[in-house]
Formats: sequence, C-alpha cells, structure tokens
Amino acid sequence: MRPGELLLRCYAEERMGQWQAFCLDLGLAAQGESDAEACGKLNAMIREYLHDALAGEDREYAEYFLTRKAPLYQWVKYYLYFVMQALHIKYGTDRILFRKLIPLTPSTDGHV
Repeated sequence: MRPGELLLRCYAEERMGQWQAFCLDLGLAAQGESDAEACGKLNAMIREYLHDALAGEDREYAEYFLTRKAPLYQWVKYYLYFVMQALHIKYGTDRILFRKLIPLTPSTDGHV
C-alpha cells in the first residue's frame, strides 16, 4: 500500500448559507451551519463508515464500500479547486480542500 492510498481527498463549500463537506474517495457527504460543523460531521461519518466496512456488520461487503467513489462532477470540482489553489488563484473563503488520513489501528486478530 502506498502512503497516498491512506489519504482521503475531501473538500467543503458553502452554498446558500449552509456548508457541505464531501469525501470523494468514499462517496460521503455531510452538511452543517459552518465549515467546522460540516467537516466534523464528515469526520465522524468517515470513522463510522470505515469501522462498519472493515470490522462491523458490513465487513463482507468491504471491497464494495472501500472502492465506492463520488460522482464525476465532484471530482472535477475538487481538481478545479486544487489547480486554483496551486496557482494561488483566489476563490474566496467559501471553499476549502483537505485530506484526511485513514484512521488505522493495529490488528488484534491473530489470523492476520
């Protein structure tokens, strides 16, 4: 596994007074009154989603859940924002890009 595979690509944007945060690699979205609230909800969703897929009741479907991606238009937005940020093009304070490290814990399963 490459280190880049441990990072989840995410972004948040404000729309009509509400913040929406998206995790593109897992196809998850959360909404809140502020960027911090939306991102906090997304973080909680990511932790629960990964737990369910890897250790919870959805474990047998882990391959599907871990390879599910966001729609193409969200990827296009992410990379547009990424290029704008790299070129130092100002686009306001209504969008943020971030990456989340996949939370890992050592296995206690003796069969791994």
